[in-house]
Amino acid sequence: MNGFMVDDMFIEFRLIFSGENDTEKIDGTKPFDRKQRRIDDFHFENQANYLSVEISNYRQILYLSASNLLIIKFQNNMKPFYLTGALFLLFMFFACPIVRSQEKAAPVPKSPFTIDLWEKGLPNSNGMEAQGYDDAKYNFKPCITVYLPKTTRPAKAVVVCPGGGYANLAMNHEGHDWAPFFNNLGIAVVVLKYRMPNGNHEVPFSDACESIRLTKAHAREWNIDPDMVGIMGSSAGGHLASTVATHAPKELRPAFQILFYPVITMNKEETHIGSRLNLLGENPTEEMEKSYSNELQVDSSTPRAFIALSDDDRGVKPVNSVKYYLALQEQDIPAALYIYPSGGHGWGIRESFKYHIEMLMELRSWLATF
Repeated sequence: MNGFMVDDMFIEFRLIFSGENDTEKIDGTKPFDRKQRRIDDFHFENQANYLSVEISNYRQILYLSASNLLIIKFQNNMKPFYLTGALFLLFMFFACPIVRSQEKAAPVPKSPFTIDLWEKGLPNSNGMEAQGYDDAKYNFKPCITVYLPKTTRPAKAVVVCPGGGYANLAMNHEGHDWAPFFNNLGIAVVVLKYRMPNGNHEVPFSDACESIRLTKAHAREWNIDPDMVGIMGSSAGGHLASTVATHAPKELRPAFQILFYPVITMNKEETHIGSRLNLLGENPTEEMEKSYSNELQVDSSTPRAFIALSDDDRGVKPVNSVKYYLALQEQDIPAALYIYPSGGHGWGIRESFKYHIEMLMELRSWLATF
């Protein structure tokens, strides 16, 4: 027997009868009479119950449809039966086993709110946690800050990874300041504060993957579409975002990626040296360098991408973005690449960026394509 919890609301019944070569769909607000089956006009005020009843060989399965109508499905391999709305309600309330929910789901905190990533313990360490978390010392406590839009239907969500060369985090213009833009589009924002590697290259990646897992786990509570959780990153945060997009297990692979002036490759000639040093150390193996050169890790499961940068970027060479775009193209993955004439590196959502308005319009248009 199956049952799904329904929130407190006034629910209409819609009945679907399924028998051998016989399926009927009946709106519970209209009388129905066929083969001695009759459904009278009735409504039911649900009280957050789980309802599931098995009557001999008749099994009724209750759940919510997309139109928020309660569905009851009878699998009937016996003779036709006669049922009236009154008798049905009487049976439901007095004869059927009803398992009532003992407590309602926890209310969603007022947005924005912050959640620690690893409440049950860290999966790995950068050796700094024992010193006590202190943002001033770049010893960040891994957490997410969630900004939810005002929307009735399940929203897209984007996990935001600020940059900082894997040594610091630009939490404002590459993180929190993006929330109003996305929220106004009906998109939830999950700003990630991740730990620095400090000798353990697995640390930032594990924090980013956990942020996606947590977002998906809370999708129903936060009114988020779990299949539309993407990731965004700027500079070294773009490297982290593209690492998740190319390395994360299937269940945590983001639905889309947004990359601003990203570090992509780890080869010495084209990478951002500071990011490479802080992530992989002074003498990484050839295998490690290749593994974290994300233009070499794109495959058919890599998600669609929006990439934006400036032609005169001297912090992270534009070839990083171009190589990643071409790798996506080779796999027939939808990708958009925008290279602005000027702006340098690190503009984020700052209005001082000359092409700020154009960039936001192009990002908005791209988000509307899926």
